[in-house]
Amino acid sequence: MDGGPGGKAGRAEAPASEPMPPVWASTDHAPHVLEEIPMLHTRAGPRDGNQWISRVKEEMQAVIALVRINKEKDNDWFQINPVNKLCTRWEGKCWTYHQGVRFEFTIHFDVPASYPATCPDLIIPHLDGKTAKIYRGGRICLDLHFQPLWARNVPKFGIAHALALGLGPWLSLEIPSLVSAGLLPVTGTTAR
Repeated sequence: MDGGPGGKAGRAEAPASEPMPPVWASTDHAPHVLEEIPMLHTRAGPRDGNQWISRVKEEMQAVIALVRINKEKDNDWFQINPVNKLCTRWEGKCWTYHQGVRFEFTIHFDVPASYPATCPDLIIPHLDGKTAKIYRGGRICLDLHFQPLWARNVPKFGIAHALALGLGPWLSLEIPSLVSAGLLPVTGTTAR
């Protein structure tokens, strides 16, 4: 299936005149994801000492669960890891397929001091300035659709939720738009 962050190029595709909608475009996608990713309970941020350690354990369990769920569905589309001891900086890669071409990007974010009340800014530096839906420095725009959902679900939402309900839908909608506008070159089998 074409589209969606984890859509595989080898799956059957619709005729070119009728592209299949991305998996993320389904209106009932979010409830299914929410049922599968564990909700978090500890309301703590990086400044909260031992409570933050408890929160990080919950975060890691949720991210691991999301990775497992995606792999079981043959739908893996990101790799991400904390890069410092306090787990306040995360880096990795995310990718999506469009018209049989894999588009892969580096991603990083810092956990804000006001976390979990504030969602992390997910940053894809390569896309900086390419669309109105990305802010200076490559921060993807989650204001309109994801931020209100995050605010209603503090402290239950965490990094896994930001990836699954924020980054995933953003990739599946914006990358095809950038490709069709000629802002992302399509070369060979992989575009970066």
